[in-house]
Amino acid sequence: MFEASEIKRLIEQGMPCEFVAIEGDDGVHFTGIVVSPAFEGKPRVRQHQAVYATLGRLMGNEIHALQLQTFTPAQWEEGRGDLGM
Repeated sequence: MFEASEIKRLIEQGMPCEFVAIEGDDGVHFTGIVVSPAFEGKPRVRQHQAVYATLGRLMGNEIHALQLQTFTPAQWEEGRGDLGM
């Protein structure tokens, strides 16, 4: 079983982030929001790959699934109200 707080810590440690929120209560399936300037100019798939890279071998092993929403800081400022944040 893995903790959402540990996933958040690893993502924040592995890339520049303005906001990270990770949830999951079964220890293997998680959802998250990551806001990073590193996402500028990258397609969504590359953004997700950048986040998964911070988790390394944990993905597919200890972490069975991580459903992500990724945003640049500008996208976050524009759209976070739609998410109730």
